[in-house]
Amino acid sequence: MNAANTSKKNYGKFKEIKPTNNFFGKIKSKFILSRIFNNLHKRKYLKITKYCKTMQNKLNLDITDYKSFSDIEIEITPVPNKYGKFINTNSKDELYYHIYFENSKKEIKRNYLNINDKVSKIKVLLDYHINSLSDLFKDCECISSINFRKFYRNKIKNMDTMFYGCNNLQQINLSNFNTDEVTDMSGMFFKCESLKELDLSNFNTQNVSNSSFMFFECSSLQKLNLSNFSTKNIKDMSAMFSECSSLKKLDLSKFETDNVSSMFDMFQGCSSLEEINISSFNTNKVRFMSGMFEGCSSLKELDLSKFNTNNVINMYNMFFGCSSLKKLDLSNFNTSNVNNMRNIFNGCSSLEELNICNFNTSKVFNMACMFYKCSKLKKINIKYLNTDNVSIMQSMLFQASDELKTKFKEQKISTKDSAFDPLYIEGDYYF
Repeated sequence: MNAANTSKKNYGKFKEIKPTNNFFGKIKSKFILSRIFNNLHKRKYLKITKYCKTMQNKLNLDITDYKSFSDIEIEITPVPNKYGKFINTNSKDELYYHIYFENSKKEIKRNYLNINDKVSKIKVLLDYHINSLSDLFKDCECISSINFRKFYRNKIKNMDTMFYGCNNLQQINLSNFNTDEVTDMSGMFFKCESLKELDLSNFNTQNVSNSSFMFFECSSLQKLNLSNFSTKNIKDMSAMFSECSSLKKLDLSKFETDNVSSMFDMFQGCSSLEEINISSFNTNKVRFMSGMFEGCSSLKELDLSKFNTNNVINMYNMFFGCSSLKKLDLSNFNTSNVNNMRNIFNGCSSLEELNICNFNTSKVFNMACMFYKCSKLKKINIKYLNTDNVSIMQSMLFQASDELKTKFKEQKISTKDSAFDPLYIEGDYYF
């Protein structure tokens, strides 16, 4: 009997069979048994963990035997006195995820701890057939640290929402991470709100096409290293850094955005951001910029001189709440395709100089709260501002500067009475 004669018909997946002592009694050589084990494993017919007692006992197998067949090894530290799941599996992949509780040496068949279990370290092994890590740790709130000790697999395609909702995760070691073939990183660190530092300098992102919501609500993040990010194939950067409210500096000078079509809410809620370098951005294909810098209340300077907005169709909330900006030059903006500008400068209460001399607003239907609370505007060029097709003007000029209101009169730009009214909600059609 040898490995070549071993078949799925005889053995099936090991989880579903119970080899008898008579069967093993006919095989004298442990070497032959090992060959059978190896063959079954390579054919993906075998699940082998320490609780498969029959095979383990006959071959004297332990965790070290299985390790040699595992491409990914992860070490997890749980949050003290908190319990719940440590890994997400579905019915298809469950056979290839293996969890070990190091300090007790106890193997369990499920992914949960009881509240009284005292476990200080957990080891997870992922089999070679895995090609997606999507949702792997999604909503695993009981993890405080994750360390990728081994990562020899290079066929992983998806890492979207991989650490989604790990809101107690404080440390993560990704130095051995392999992202060579990953195409989707959307929502990867979504709401990892306890992470303070994240070094992704070793990430190979040359095949990534989606990075939307990647760091969404990483509200404690103070240091983020993206120095080697390749973004040349990314198409969607929507809300990528949204609500990263502790970030003070962000250097994206090496970002290539030639293929990006959406940047809505990209930096929305980055309230501590004082410095941002986006000088390399090519926005030729971008269609959505709504809320892009909304809530960046600490940003004092913003150079958008190289922005191409030819294809942008909406800019609502784009600079909403940028209360520290004193000067904004958008003279290079082409807005001929934009249809919505509601709240675009709402709350820019420190803005003294605004250049929108080339704004073409012939297709815009909504200007609600456009200049709301722009009370310090002294120098502004609105030469081509057109309100002929604007149907919603609620509070457009409420609490705006006298200089701006005078400009509207001098340029004979038509306004409705509602443009000067206090803000009130009439339904929610412009929010």
